[in-house]
Amino acid sequence: MEDLIKGRLGGEQGGYGVRCAIDGDRITGRAGGRLHGKDIELEITERGVQGTVGDEPVRIELEEGELRGNVGGQRLVLRGVDRVTGFFGEPIVGWNVVAQQQGEKLQGQLGSTVLGRPFELDLGTAPGWVGTLVAVVAFYALEPRASVSVSR
Repeated sequence: MEDLIKGRLGGEQGGYGVRCAIDGDRITGRAGGRLHGKDIELEITERGVQGTVGDEPVRIELEEGELRGNVGGQRLVLRGVDRVTGFFGEPIVGWNVVAQQQGEKLQGQLGSTVLGRPFELDLGTAPGWVGTLVAVVAFYALEPRASVSVSR
C-alpha cells in the first residue's frame, strides 16, 4: 500500500494543493491542479534525493548532516528530521525554511510571514524532512519568483 503526502502551500486564497504518493523510495505526485500544475518525481537514494519537478532537475546530497543541492536553478540547504530549518534560493533573493512535524502533521513557512508562504501537509508515515522537501519543490514549481535566477 502506498502512503500519501497531501496538503496546501499558501492559504486558501492564492495557494495551491500538493499531493504525492510514496511507494518505497519513490515520491510521485503533483503540485497545483491539472491545468496550472507540475508533476513531481523524486527518488530517495543512498546519498540524497534526485528527480524532477516539471522539466527541471532536482539533485540533493547528504553532506555533513545537511541536505545540500539544487531544485532547478536554486540552491537548497535543509537540516533536521522532524524540526527542519534551512534556506532556499540565492543569498539576496531567497527564502528561509522552517517546519515542525507533530505526529503525521507538518506545519511550516517558506520565507517571511509577510512575503512568504505557509504550508501544512499530512505526512502519513513520512518523516518531516521529506514533507519539507516536497513543499520546497512545490513552491519552486508554481511560485514564479522562486524559479527566477538573479543575474550576476
